[in-house]
Amino acid sequence: MPNKSSEYHIQVPSRPDLIRLGLGVIGIGTSGPLVATSVMPVPTLIFWRNLGGALVTAPFALRHSQWKNKHGLTWSAIAGVLLAFHFMGFFLSMRFTSVAAGTALAALQPIFAALFLKMSGSHIPSRAWLGMIVSFSGVLLISGIDLHLSFRSFLGDLAALGCAALAALYLMAGSRAQESFETTTYTTICYFVCSLTVLPIALLTSMPMLHFVAREWWIVGGLIIGAQILGHTLFNSALRRVSPAVVSLIVFFEVPVGAVIAYFWLGQKPAFGVIPGIALVLIGCVLVVMRTRPANIDPVL
Repeated sequence: MPNKSSEYHIQVPSRPDLIRLGLGVIGIGTSGPLVATSVMPVPTLIFWRNLGGALVTAPFALRHSQWKNKHGLTWSAIAGVLLAFHFMGFFLSMRFTSVAAGTALAALQPIFAALFLKMSGSHIPSRAWLGMIVSFSGVLLISGIDLHLSFRSFLGDLAALGCAALAALYLMAGSRAQESFETTTYTTICYFVCSLTVLPIALLTSMPMLHFVAREWWIVGGLIIGAQILGHTLFNSALRRVSPAVVSLIVFFEVPVGAVIAYFWLGQKPAFGVIPGIALVLIGCVLVVMRTRPANIDPVL
């Protein structure tokens, strides 16, 4: 890992990392619309997406002799469980509310990371709390409008908030795992554990696992290649060289990317009042990332 000096946290990423981050934004931006258009049960979709991701990264992980490292194994497994429940919340939000509102609320992950750090005794600058208040105002605006539109949309907002909190915990665990693991080793174990975590849920509730039309398998493939490999894995790779603060700011572009794709692909046009709420959420998150010690805040992936 590079030396985390003050200059490190404001450095513009190198061209290769900018390419990785740009592809990552497009990759995760496709996740919401793909999930929203799929009819595959949520646990089943999560299982195949993460099993596929683990199989893609496994050949690269096998190059490293790190499998006996208990520290890395433990934290990778914890991250995998947290990722499974994060996906449960995110996938449900994509089907209950609009892609734009859901991805904006899921982008609150840096806020939850700051709150978790505060609860563990870390110091959060007063100006970062201003960003939290701004974001919270956006949450109230979005959820209030969605509750007016339908109770289902409001439940989708709550699911997105829950997945944002779980994303903060997932990335904190992932950061610990990558202290002793290469990115591909970590992601292979994390994705595999994530798929195993949701498998009992799918089986115990008698959800179908195999018999789907070709269109659903194309969606699974798109999620594996786009959101899982181009999104999660490339961002995790860039985090080994790029400040989490810089990555956090770049990841926020997922919100407009997902909203634009959903508009042209699914015909989803957010209610007019939701748009100012999304703006408040993103502005508040930017303030928190900029005002909180960057070494302690991870991006949402």
